Amino acid sequence: MRCVLKTAIVTGGAHGIGAAICRHAARAGYRVGVLDLQQAACDALAAELGNGSIGLAADVTNEAAVHAAFVKFAAVPDLLVNNAGIVRFGSLLEQTVDAFREVVNIHLVGTYIVAREAALEMVKRGSGVIINMSSLNAVTPGPGSGGYPAAKAGIAKLTEHLAIELGPLGIRVNSVAPGFIDGGMSAPIYADPRVRASRGGAVPIRRLGTVDDVANAVMWLASEQASYVTGHQLLVDGGVAPSVLAHLPRVAQ
Repeated sequence: MRCVLKTAIVTGGAHGIGAAICRHAARAGYRVGVLDLQQAACDALAAELGNGSIGLAADVTNEAAVHAAFVKFAAVPDLLVNNAGIVRFGSLLEQTVDAFREVVNIHLVGTYIVAREAALEMVKRGSGVIINMSSLNAVTPGPGSGGYPAAKAGIAKLTEHLAIELGPLGIRVNSVAPGFIDGGMSAPIYADPRVRASRGGAVPIRRLGTVDDVANAVMWLASEQASYVTGHQLLVDGGVAPSVLAHLPRVAQ
């Protein structure tokens, strides 16, 4: 009997956290659609993954391009991971409206466009899993991060909304919120060994996270082990979010 591969599409899949998720999915037996902006980067990773994986070049904010990518994939995905995103650093008083809008458009509107495209196909089969990438910034905003916290908080709430509407149709929707991850868009920050030591030491489990830590969380939410989990935001932050009181003085200074 021929084994039928599961299928997955990962946005922002050619680099960083997205690439790690693609690799973990391929090892778990998925045929992966690597969706990112540059066709060459998508194709290179897809060739590495095997399983009939394919590169899908598309801008997640472009409905027509997203639809074309799904048509090219030629299968209803069992799993969609919305990971595409950017950051434009700067204080809110200094951030331009265009920069703020760009971040919100790619993260929040892009997540909606791709999730809707996938869900419209998944409902025909009556099953599917959607996982959206949120952030520790959605829980506790970091200063100087521009529109990123607002966009990620929007993704967390969009995830809950999708979960209650799509649950009766057989689709689970969750989000993963990475903390201090040594990789992806944060890699340049942690290139400074002093920053690595300072931030890693402030994490309750005393280390920075890795792209594999995030990918492992994604794959668990995608698995049957999480079949009764939907509308949930899973923090992958080493305990940073609940550690606020640990960093406040207990006695008068």
